[in-house]
Amino acid sequence: MIRKLLGEPPRVSKGVLLDAMNSMSDMLNLLERQIQASGDPTHAFRKADILTRGLMSSLDELEQSHHAAAFFRMKVKAGYAEDMSEDEKSDYALYVFFYKDGFVRVFSILDKLGNWLNDLYDLKTGEYKAHYSYFTVLRQLKYLKMHPVLTDNLNDIKNTYTDAINRLRKRRNTEIHYMNTEMQDDLWQRHRALYGKIHLEDLDHHLEDLQQGLEMVCRSLSNVFSYTAKHWENRAVRP
Repeated sequence: MIRKLLGEPPRVSKGVLLDAMNSMSDMLNLLERQIQASGDPTHAFRKADILTRGLMSSLDELEQSHHAAAFFRMKVKAGYAEDMSEDEKSDYALYVFFYKDGFVRVFSILDKLGNWLNDLYDLKTGEYKAHYSYFTVLRQLKYLKMHPVLTDNLNDIKNTYTDAINRLRKRRNTEIHYMNTEMQDDLWQRHRALYGKIHLEDLDHHLEDLQQGLEMVCRSLSNVFSYTAKHWENRAVRP
């Protein structure tokens, strides 16, 4: 959708994005077979189907936000806000919009994945913490010593992207609870420059963090759905 608006050809998924999409597609195929075989009297498989499709859609939207942010970042040439033309200001505003949409979606998907894991494997994380995140679910998995292979894989992925995810989380929290993130950058630059021109934040560094967040999400989804599909097929485990 975004690429069509930008006058570009449709996306060709590859790498970790393709792996994640394929793992969720495999899960949907497995769910369809189980629904046909059992009739799904409790609607558990249909619920899992809907949640899986929702995660696929959310991942697609996150990738589009990252792509659009990168597209408009390339149009911003000025190093200072005051030096921008009107067109460049518009491009910068679009970059900010999609960049912020992207980092909010990173944590939205992770929290949806945490809920999916919590329900599917009956982790009862809500009894431990009423308002929990994906990272709380990981701690609960480790505490309960359930599915150690999956737990270790997910924690290895989390640790690989710790720095970028922490920066994205800080910006997400600032955006939601404190002030617009680009205004915080302006405030910091104003503090440093006093009455001088405001230098733009490091757009490339921010985009790299968002890229890392996208990769972390893809790898986490791929591991969860690949593991779960094999677990159900090999051990006949049912939700």
